[in-house]
Amino acid sequence: MENRVFDKVSVENLRRDLFYLCRDPLSFRTVSYTIPWHQKNSLEEADDFIAGEMRKYASCVELIPNKVQPFRCDSSKPLHHWYSAPLESDPWYDAHNIAVTLPGSEYPDEIIQLVSHKDSMSWINSPGAHDNAVGAVANMELVRVLSTLRLQRTVRVLFCNEEHSPWHSKTYANAASQRGDRIVAVMNQDSLCGKSDETSASGIKANVSAYSTPEGKALADFIVSEAARYEIPICATAVFKERVNDDDGSFIKAGYPDTVHNLGSLPYGDSQYHLAGDIPERVDLINLQLAVKLILASILDIDEQGASAFRNT
Repeated sequence: MENRVFDKVSVENLRRDLFYLCRDPLSFRTVSYTIPWHQKNSLEEADDFIAGEMRKYASCVELIPNKVQPFRCDSSKPLHHWYSAPLESDPWYDAHNIAVTLPGSEYPDEIIQLVSHKDSMSWINSPGAHDNAVGAVANMELVRVLSTLRLQRTVRVLFCNEEHSPWHSKTYANAASQRGDRIVAVMNQDSLCGKSDETSASGIKANVSAYSTPEGKALADFIVSEAARYEIPICATAVFKERVNDDDGSFIKAGYPDTVHNLGSLPYGDSQYHLAGDIPERVDLINLQLAVKLILASILDIDEQGASAFRNT
């Protein structure tokens, strides 16, 4: 792989998409908020933006309908965890998963699966920049770059909803399992470059590849090794994640253990996690760009070598 492919990862694209999704025109991405005088709720508007952008680069962009409820807010719980399960009587809303497919030319049945949730908190008005506009815009930029290359294996990208109930990454992953999809690797981008205030002030650029299975550890270690291999100036580490949760957990539970969660720190250090202060101005865009380059390198080497790229490390 030529290193100049990394030059295609645009910090300008990342900045533009990030601010579109959580500053202007969209302050939030939830079914329970509609901009005054607009006809669609803000999550629908986010879906329109993401799907519209992806259709510029991929011929297969599918909107998969599902139903969700906003979480309730319980301020008696610890500060960062005010979400509370909806009541059965709470209203249901129409929502969508967005699935993008870039078909492979040589081994189309082998799938590299990327995931990110695109919604913001449904129980509090938060822009959700680190959680998880950064993951959504990272995967959008990966589609742009990958669409310019001849892929041997199929790359699929799922933009799902996690800050509403239920999580439809579970539905998607279970459907893939029932079809017998050959997913060779899953990478969930959720809270990329989310770090503590101290780490951010130090200027450290970081990426953690968190794993919950032995197979995931091999993939996480491989991603870490890619930073050195391609001289990407990011502090890349692999960390065990005890809880099988988040959207990566949906795929592990569906029978796909070769799965990691890419984020900025673990334990998660962002002081504005699940708070209204999770604004786009706090995002370290250079860190985000470097994390996208690292994930891109990993995708392309797996595309070239298959699962043996990391299973033999």
